[in-house]
Amino acid sequence: LNDNPSPYILKLSGMLRSPKLDFHPPFLMLMPVPLGVKTESVFTIIPRDFIRPSRITVKLPQLELADGTRTCPFSMQFTEGQDIVISSDGTTNELTCCISFKSSKPMSFLGEVLFIDQEENRLLEQQTIVFLPYTRTWHCTTLIKKL
Repeated sequence: LNDNPSPYILKLSGMLRSPKLDFHPPFLMLMPVPLGVKTESVFTIIPRDFIRPSRITVKLPQLELADGTRTCPFSMQFTEGQDIVISSDGTTNELTCCISFKSSKPMSFLGEVLFIDQEENRLLEQQTIVFLPYTRTWHCTTLIKKL
């Protein structure tokens, strides 16, 4: 102040922690079913390092069929809500999800399911989905990869 150097030094330190999502189980397998029959799997999202409440949305992939039409054979339900709530002790609630797939037409596909928070952060490209035709049935293997 007033051109006099201060005899005190102020040191600040901190740790930057970005919100992330963990998944249980770490991979999913949708069981093979005949065309036109729905297959589904349930998994849990475990929020980590959130400092405020948030709402998770999902961006499901659209597929282009041989005739040029686009379709989304996937659906996702948050069975107990999609809001991340932070308790007074700093812990967050887990979210239970059910992903399903149903198609009446054969197709092959490789894509991702994106989980996005309310601030439009892509938290994790959670699942790479591979569909392989197997005698008119579907098989889905999902693999986790972090951004």
